[in-house]
Amino acid sequence: MEYSCIGLNDLPDEILMIIFKKLNNFDILYSFQGVNQRLNKIIQDPIFTSHLNFVKWLSHNFIDLICCDMILNRFCLQILPSIHHKIQWLDLESSSMKYVLKAVDYPNLHTLGLYNINEESARCLFTDKNLSSGIFKDQITTLFVTIDHNNETELTIIIICNYILTVFTSLICLTLYESSYKHRVLLWFDDPPLPTFRSSTLLKLNISVQCIEDCLYLLDGHFNQLHTLYIDIIDIYHQDEIQNQGDLPNLKCFSLSCESKTLAYNTTILPLLNRMSNLEELSLYLAVYVNETFIDGNHLKKNIINRMPRLNQFRFYIRSIKFIRNQIYCPSTEDIQQTFIDFRNNQIISYVDYLPEARQGRCHIYSYPSFMPYYGDITNHFPGGLFEYVRAVSLCDDSF
Repeated sequence: MEYSCIGLNDLPDEILMIIFKKLNNFDILYSFQGVNQRLNKIIQDPIFTSHLNFVKWLSHNFIDLICCDMILNRFCLQILPSIHHKIQWLDLESSSMKYVLKAVDYPNLHTLGLYNINEESARCLFTDKNLSSGIFKDQITTLFVTIDHNNETELTIIIICNYILTVFTSLICLTLYESSYKHRVLLWFDDPPLPTFRSSTLLKLNISVQCIEDCLYLLDGHFNQLHTLYIDIIDIYHQDEIQNQGDLPNLKCFSLSCESKTLAYNTTILPLLNRMSNLEELSLYLAVYVNETFIDGNHLKKNIINRMPRLNQFRFYIRSIKFIRNQIYCPSTEDIQQTFIDFRNNQIISYVDYLPEARQGRCHIYSYPSFMPYYGDITNHFPGGLFEYVRAVSLCDDSF
């Protein structure tokens, strides 16, 4: 049989589209833009041009795909000018973000991801008059920001947040988190927030904070249109200084996670949830010390579900811990599971560990499939399963 060689141009458009969909849009545009008219037409399809990601996630941090001046110049001078009107979403790293944003006009850009920024890069970018008075102010409705932890302080986080809320006046969705999971970046208010720390347009906020007080500050009217709040808290303790106790009628979706164990479930968390009578989606990922009984299905129905008539989705992982003083009645896994027999829309898993040496009982209850970020105190009673979103795990035994 005579040897034949099939080149890229010999393949039909449909096959090329299938191949290109398997590749990164960054690589496709850099490799094929300008090769010939046919390839230009294919790679300028909205599939490859509406969302450009110039950032790559490695094992513990983000890196810039624009790693040299040659790549930067090719994008800024040749590629972006030919597709700028098709771009709706850009993900950029701090070292090259200003060059890319100023290379061309982006008339349809509405979503922006800024990675590894610090106070200096934020100030440089957000005080640029052309950008701040143009696409930042009028176009960007969704913003993702990861903050580089190197030498950054809690004050720096507040400064960056103030920049964002001042400059992005059309912002609807904001996600703010750390560049590396190894270094937590937390919003923390030493005093009540400044009057400028507010937004009348923000509907969705995803953020990490230091303590429950910071969460309450965010819900004291600074974001009065907020309907979705995803919040991760380092420490939850009893508070009685924050006075905002009014209802939160606009809040429709709330997610609260905390890796640390808390004594303030009854005094702080339940009163906060009771302000959210119009909630439709709720996620709780908590470790709670209890005095008498474990948190089970009966407790959730009485204290949360029955108080939220519009709730239609409830995801949770709650680990309740109690010290065993009286062993007359210690509920079994079957006893706890029975309290979930009439739960709707969820598969509920529960199990109980009793640790005689530590004189502790631990009850794990969670909805499945799981979205929990933390899974603590795993013993050999762990029932198994797939946990795609867990980022922190702790193990224990009877001598713990």
